[in-house]
Amino acid sequence: MSLRDKIVTKEEAIRLAKQWRDQGKHLVFTNGCFDILHKGHVLNLEQAAHLGDCLIVGLNSDDSVKRLKGSSRPYQSQDSRATVLAALASVNLVVMFEEDTPEALIASLNPHVLAKGGDYTLEAIAGAKHVIAHGGRVVTLPLSEGHSTTSVLERMRI
Repeated sequence: MSLRDKIVTKEEAIRLAKQWRDQGKHLVFTNGCFDILHKGHVLNLEQAAHLGDCLIVGLNSDDSVKRLKGSSRPYQSQDSRATVLAALASVNLVVMFEEDTPEALIASLNPHVLAKGGDYTLEAIAGAKHVIAHGGRVVTLPLSEGHSTTSVLERMRI
């Protein structure tokens, strides 16, 4: 699958998710803003990919990032962020969502595994209740010490 083919609409993601499930593949979903992609992100995406056969990444749109992070964000456009994510071998699909959380997207994709960074509690993970109610599991991935967007931004300001 080419780089551009990995960046899909919600409708295409739903179609591919169903196709992969019908083929017996286990789907993993994770999400984020991925505004400044760093080592911690890459390691978590790699770990998430190993939890199943296909990793789908939900990406907050520019408007969604602004609402969550403030008017100065995102630093990179949604197209740039999607392209960088799609270039990673561990990522099978990137799908944008406009809402503040990916809860509706998760419900429509119905992944077998929902993965998030270890800085989230199970109760705070959007879509966790849906995934568990449908027989899936929620996994929190260990954080990579010293590798966060905040720490990158602090080093850039020095």
